[in-house]
Amino acid sequence: MCKELFEEIIGRLENDLPPYLHYHSARHTQMVIQQAEFLAEKESVENPDIELIKIACLFHDTGFLIAMDQHEERSCKFASEELPGYGYSKGEIEKICGMIRATKVPQRPLTLNEKIVADADLFYLGTSRYKKLSEKLYQELQYLKPEITEEDWYNIQVNFLNAHHFHTNYAKNKLEPVKQENLQILKDEYRKSSD
Repeated sequence: MCKELFEEIIGRLENDLPPYLHYHSARHTQMVIQQAEFLAEKESVENPDIELIKIACLFHDTGFLIAMDQHEERSCKFASEELPGYGYSKGEIEKICGMIRATKVPQRPLTLNEKIVADADLFYLGTSRYKKLSEKLYQELQYLKPEITEEDWYNIQVNFLNAHHFHTNYAKNKLEPVKQENLQILKDEYRKSSD
């Protein structure tokens, strides 16, 4: 990926995202790029597809610079405006936008590249970082909906984890079992706190 493009977009995310976005931050975008690169390797994807996957991850949350609602479509628009200046073709930008749209929940990726980006975006669900990162998401939600209770948040998490499916072979085999453990820990902790 072009260093200039990476620095330009990460710089905008670092400087211009609203401060209440504790989860959807520039750091999240950088983690998603790393996770997508890792998944692409595990799924035997080669360049130039890896390049397009990384670009899709770089742009996937840029829509938050404008507004939260429909941020995937806003991210596509942003990518479509920026990328021609870096030499990306219309066809490449369409593929990138397909990958960005694949992160929209509920996720419905079609191609392998879309599956990689979708799994990279929610990779943390199947890791030991789940609790820490879900707390950042809760902080974001509390800003947007101050009336949300811990019970509401517990129900949102349980419903989300139950409804979510990983798409790549690696994520199904390695991340899904950890996600199920995280779900069980969540239920156990909630049960203890409500006794």
